[in-house]
Amino acid sequence: MIIKQVELETVCGITSRLPENTLPEVAFAGKSNVGKSSLINALVNRKSLARTSGQPGKTQTINFYNVNKELYIVDLPGYGYAKVSREVAAKWGPMIENYLHGSRQLRMVFLLIDMRHKPTDNDVQMYRWILSNGFSPVIIATKLDKIKKSQVSKQIKLLKDTLKVMEGVPVVPFSSVTKQGRDEIWELIETYALEEDAME
Repeated sequence: MIIKQVELETVCGITSRLPENTLPEVAFAGKSNVGKSSLINALVNRKSLARTSGQPGKTQTINFYNVNKELYIVDLPGYGYAKVSREVAAKWGPMIENYLHGSRQLRMVFLLIDMRHKPTDNDVQMYRWILSNGFSPVIIATKLDKIKKSQVSKQIKLLKDTLKVMEGVPVVPFSSVTKQGRDEIWELIETYALEEDAME
């Protein structure tokens, strides 16, 4: 996709009502510090649209980015970061669940996993939770540039085995440094979110 314009249109906190959007939405979930903001910036060719931070747990809202007035990229709060208070962390679950259940325009969910490590218990829980909410998330294996090429297939297998990824679910290795994987992610979005929407 050629990015002509993109803007942060809506920010939803714990008590906010979800926007009643009319464009298709694709949501991105992932553990804090997995590279979600870097991925979103890479997708839309912007350096600092989604704020990256050395401090995990920065995204504590649901952020809706309007891309070309064609679709929304939805940035969900990061999970699994210990320094966020339990009270705040406990509210994220219902907030995300409310979005997964409440959005009429949500077409796809992407789950980001750091491919350098075995998926954590939080990653496994999030994957199963998204499934239980009726979505089969596409897996994005981040930090591709941080491991040797010879290790990639081994780490992808570890990721699939740990999450018990269902047959046929795409797993896209991604690097925010080299942008490898960016085109594949856009192809998936265009195929399953935009083309599907145009057919309705």
